Amino acid sequence: MSKFNKNKGKNELPAISTASLPDIVFMLLFFFMVATVMRDSSLMVENSLPSADQVEKLKKDRTAFIFAGKPSSQFTKFGDEPRIQFNDAFIDVDEVKPSVIAAQAELDEALQPKFVVGLKVDKEVHAGLVSDIKQELRKANTLKVMYIANTKTEQ
Repeated sequence: MSKFNKNKGKNELPAISTASLPDIVFMLLFFFMVATVMRDSSLMVENSLPSADQVEKLKKDRTAFIFAGKPSSQFTKFGDEPRIQFNDAFIDVDEVKPSVIAAQAELDEALQPKFVVGLKVDKEVHAGLVSDIKQELRKANTLKVMYIANTKTEQ
């Protein structure tokens, strides 16, 4: 028994060194600063999308999104009627054409013929507003229009 008592102090583990912890924290901080993409626009309308069976991913480098829906709770001063949001602003139906043309002009020349407009329309929006948006897109000669939907989950 006395033999085990002699080595008791020598077998203890040394304290864990935390000297490299600040390096790891700063490495993670720089990684997230480089890898994070800031959001271009904030959503100003309610937007619960319908579900669909066949959904494809869009290439976002050539896509502009038009949102339609009731103004969210932060923007109730704009009323209860469904509104159109393009980038970070509410626009009227007659402003869709110049906004889309300006967005298409901002793209690289190689991507301009492949320009697509994504419509993110709330479930509660009536079809008349969607039809008006589509008419304005036709006037802007923007004929590639996609309806954005959620994937349908099996029940």
